[in-house]
Amino acid sequence: MMTAALWFAFGCFAIGLAMNMWTIARSPAMGDRILALDTMVINGIALVVLFGIFTRSAVYFEVSLIIAMVGFVSTIAYARFLLRGNVIE
Repeated sequence: MMTAALWFAFGCFAIGLAMNMWTIARSPAMGDRILALDTMVINGIALVVLFGIFTRSAVYFEVSLIIAMVGFVSTIAYARFLLRGNVIE
């Protein structure tokens, strides 16, 4: 039963990633693209955590924390670049 739930969750998050890619490709506003990239990071983290549960390994949870930190910093940097034209003042 747990395996079926994991595969269902893998499929749901994969569909979410595909929808985010569609938003990035077709959205006219840059703000929407930034939000889609941030949501892609969150969906990627969810996939890594699900894979950690599937393989019963704790290493993937630490990897997901690192991805979360890098994703947050990159989203902030990209938003600052769009607002001000530079990242570091």
